[in-house]
Amino acid sequence: QLSAIPFFVVSGLVGTAAGRFLRVVSIEKVGASVSAAITNLNPFIAAALAILVLGEQVTLPILAGTLVIVLGTVLLSLSGRVVGFRPVDLVYPFLSALCFGVVAIIRKLGLSQTGPLFGSAINMTTALVAFTAYLLVSGNRDEVLCDRRSLLYFVTAGIAENAGVYLVLVALSLGSVSVVTPLAGTAPLFVLAMAFFFLKGVEKLTRRIVVGATLIVLGVFLLKA
Repeated sequence: QLSAIPFFVVSGLVGTAAGRFLRVVSIEKVGASVSAAITNLNPFIAAALAILVLGEQVTLPILAGTLVIVLGTVLLSLSGRVVGFRPVDLVYPFLSALCFGVVAIIRKLGLSQTGPLFGSAINMTTALVAFTAYLLVSGNRDEVLCDRRSLLYFVTAGIAENAGVYLVLVALSLGSVSVVTPLAGTAPLFVLAMAFFFLKGVEKLTRRIVVGATLIVLGVFLLKA
């Protein structure tokens, strides 16, 4: 297990710390819908690295499924609220996607030497240490100040997201990166579904949403073909 620690330390820094931070910044800069769509490009990165680093075989159905899933989530995201932003701000979700694509390979390498529970613990602990060190060094503690309601939202989001990290690690320990990553990339579908219930009047059900959801279902089917 000790030999797996460096992989999950890097995983915590690249994915849980940098990837999540950039995703939060991208949501603030370009909006949740656009951010979810671009961040969901990470299956392409992970699949390409899986071929180069892990020697995995990416079949035509897996490639087609990945393309369809990404296309579907892009269509879904385009149905969201129109948000004004500067084109340069798109760098944030693109960098977040890069982090999540790279970290899938790192985690897979670590899981070849240990189990998902140990890896998840190292991953989350590293991210916590990194964020704490950042706050201590920067001295800007106002960044973490919030009211009770916001704190409740962030705590709930943290529990859900860390549970997601653990489940992804379990999935990676059982399957290949080129299959697990595209399936995990269906998250924008759930983002828009939750937005429908909690952001009524902001996110509307449109034809693009129906088409996007259909494409995601088709993409998942292609991955299993």
